[in-house]
Amino acid sequence: MTDLLYSEEEEALRAAVRDLLTDHCDPAGVIARAESGAPHDPALWKPLAEGMGLAGLLIPEELGGQGATHREAAVVLEELGRAVAPVPYLTSAVVATEALLACADEELLGPLASGRTRAALAVGLHAAPDAGFPAVRLEGGTLHGELTGIADAATADVLLVPADDGGLYAVGADAATVTGQVSLDLTRPLATVRLDGASGRRVGDAGPAVRRALRAGAALLASEQLGLADWTLTETVRYLKERKQFNRPVGGFQALKHRLAQLWLEVVNLRAAARAAADALAHDEDADVTTAVAQAYASPVAVHAAEEALQLHGGIGMTWEHPVHLYLKRAKADSIAYGTAGAHRETLAGLVDLQAP
Repeated sequence: MTDLLYSEEEEALRAAVRDLLTDHCDPAGVIARAESGAPHDPALWKPLAEGMGLAGLLIPEELGGQGATHREAAVVLEELGRAVAPVPYLTSAVVATEALLACADEELLGPLASGRTRAALAVGLHAAPDAGFPAVRLEGGTLHGELTGIADAATADVLLVPADDGGLYAVGADAATVTGQVSLDLTRPLATVRLDGASGRRVGDAGPAVRRALRAGAALLASEQLGLADWTLTETVRYLKERKQFNRPVGGFQALKHRLAQLWLEVVNLRAAARAAADALAHDEDADVTTAVAQAYASPVAVHAAEEALQLHGGIGMTWEHPVHLYLKRAKADSIAYGTAGAHRETLAGLVDLQAP
């Protein structure tokens, strides 16, 4: 039986990432970056990706990576979710990396492992692993077309673009026109990517590569949602112990205790689902089923946790200066990323042969 508890190495990794985020990713700084129109933080990405080598966790050692598993990547994403860190870790170090691993493209995997190159898969953030996806036209050896809802495209050095010939092409970001879109989550910006005769290098077949990438994204997104939900619960409990009404801590009121207890149970269950999904990817066992289960459960819990945090913080929670709005926006955006909970429930029904009447 697989042990889903955190190993000593995973706990040490968590502590190191949390220390880094404590020093480089305070809530006030994240809010300020969100207001600036340039939310990504290169001063955080450099020590995270290059200094600690976390951009190459999923890349084999012979290609310059760490040769770790999805369990370790999930721990990193838990901590990034707790901090709503404005870095393209999920999109570059997980999703784009998985697409290139599926294609066995060694030319780009090395630069990605070093953290000095960032990539984005040019498939809409909303796309579920088993759903279709738009492709651009390949005409005369160049790419033409427009793709929307591409997460973190604005800071990518390389775009991985599916074309109508069935191939996945690596295109330099400077060969594309990337236009920012209005997005609810200010810390993970979306963009429209337009190609007008851009040249690209075919790295492999788009179908299996995109599916593998989106499945990994959906599975490990649950760990980000876990970190987000855990932070909102912890901060809400802390606040309610300090906030007083009628000369007693607000957290002592029975109705609020019940709400927090229910939320705690949801977060505990989410941890089990997220860990199972990461472990299944690491061992390539029942990954489709565990990913669908994790995402069917994770999105509602993360949104509920953020909504409860906002409400139970009262007036201060409604202010721009308090970071809880960042968590609610990330939770809502994550709830449609890589497939909605409903889409994953439908997928799960098919996988376990439990069709609706």
